[in-house]
Amino acid sequence: MKCRQSCGACCIAPSISSYIPGMPKGKPAGVTCIHLTEDYRCAIFHSPDRPQVCSGFKPEEIICGQNRCEALKILTELENGIITKSGN
Repeated sequence: MKCRQSCGACCIAPSISSYIPGMPKGKPAGVTCIHLTEDYRCAIFHSPDRPQVCSGFKPEEIICGQNRCEALKILTELENGIITKSGN
């Protein structure tokens, strides 16, 4: 699966505990990364400063759903431990 345009759910829903340029302590769940652009793209996508946790994330339908709203819901539920990646 390719990353969905105009989504950015992975830059909002999950917490990131590692250093992000401009966010040295990472970001809490539900907080938009400062590098997410108005059109929901990562401004540091090709930068070596992009956190490894971000570059290691690979979109999958089970995580990203069918649209942005589903992706936000699924990622939020994963973050909160409501569901696991296997769907349980």
